[in-house]
Amino acid sequence: MGCRLNAYESEVMRGHAEAVGLGDAVIVNTCAVTAEAVRQATQAIRRLRRERPAARIIVTGCAAQTEPGRFAGMPEVDAVIGNAEKMRAETFAALSVANGPRVIVNDIMSVRETASAMIDGFGSRARAYMQVQNGCDHRCTFCIIPFGRGPSRSVPAGEVVAQARRLVEAGHPEIVLTGVDLTAYGLDLPGATRLGGLVRHILRHVPELRRLRLSSIDQVEADPDLLAAIAEEPRLMPHLHLSLQSGDDMILKRMKRRHARADAVRFCEEVRRLRPDAVFGADLIAGFPTETDDMFINSLRLVDDCGLTHLHVFPYSRRAGTPADRMPQVAGSAIKERAASLRDKGRLALAAYLDAQIGHHAELLMERRDLGRTPGFAEVETNAGTAEPGEFVRVRVTGSNGSRLRGEPVAPKCAP
Repeated sequence: MGCRLNAYESEVMRGHAEAVGLGDAVIVNTCAVTAEAVRQATQAIRRLRRERPAARIIVTGCAAQTEPGRFAGMPEVDAVIGNAEKMRAETFAALSVANGPRVIVNDIMSVRETASAMIDGFGSRARAYMQVQNGCDHRCTFCIIPFGRGPSRSVPAGEVVAQARRLVEAGHPEIVLTGVDLTAYGLDLPGATRLGGLVRHILRHVPELRRLRLSSIDQVEADPDLLAAIAEEPRLMPHLHLSLQSGDDMILKRMKRRHARADAVRFCEEVRRLRPDAVFGADLIAGFPTETDDMFINSLRLVDDCGLTHLHVFPYSRRAGTPADRMPQVAGSAIKERAASLRDKGRLALAAYLDAQIGHHAELLMERRDLGRTPGFAEVETNAGTAEPGEFVRVRVTGSNGSRLRGEPVAPKCAP
């Protein structure tokens, strides 16, 4: 459940569990970014117990780390493990024996290293996620995630390159770099390698890799090497997902974000100057405490001012223990209305972007026989015939339904 980092870590856990014979287990890797995410996790656990009465249910992830007692108290749950413990083979060895521990959750704030867990791939997925960073040293007033993930820590560049090479050899032509605070990469390591340097390192030492993507970044932390890589490395995809959260300066200050509205607009303008085909997504929160109608309108306007295309809209969710929980709250009905308005704005922005692609050619990485993605992350339906996931097909874009493009192949498919 939740983020791309959880998707990566779930594959690591799959390997650990299979290695010790936990074939009868269901592992629920939870998210805690909102109260709704935690509620959905508990619902999923109850449903799984009904569907799989004989299975062992193991709960982990950010919600299990921040609220272990909640899940340990559920009769459906056999074991609860923390976010650090879930990445260790010995945790699953302990769970595989009779009368093993029921709760293994330790102090995540004491963790200082993130080891590169070597995995062979993601089954049939064309795209693979790779963890290069974990944790966060910032304390945004709405966010519980630092307490679920611990301090910021980075995987050394040499281990990242080795993992990237292994994923490419396993047949994945595209890799997505993931982390909790990806642009903090390298700050805890000796030397001066930041995210931009890591990107260059991967592309230089893994020349067979066709596409490299970044998951969500905090644009205020983008280093000069990263901007240079965006400009100069065609294998670095031009889709950037930004952690913006609001378009109003006062709300940004109360969120304890480290950028102003003008910084976000300036960053998008600069990236477009360097890479004219750049496409931006963004996280935006609707109804943060104290947000007025005028403040919210500034977030709506940010979609146009930054030229955002792919929006992730979050209705503000109270999280106990965060400073925002003690601020004057916006009425729930207003939060819902504002979130709906932002989503409508996002749908219009995406539709306009897709309409502008009609008539252009694009190289698709096929995810299914009939569906692929462009470098700008747009989905394209196509009758590519025998193309398999992981293969590339060049198409001419012929239409759009507002959320997805249609395309006709214009050349034989290319091998990865």
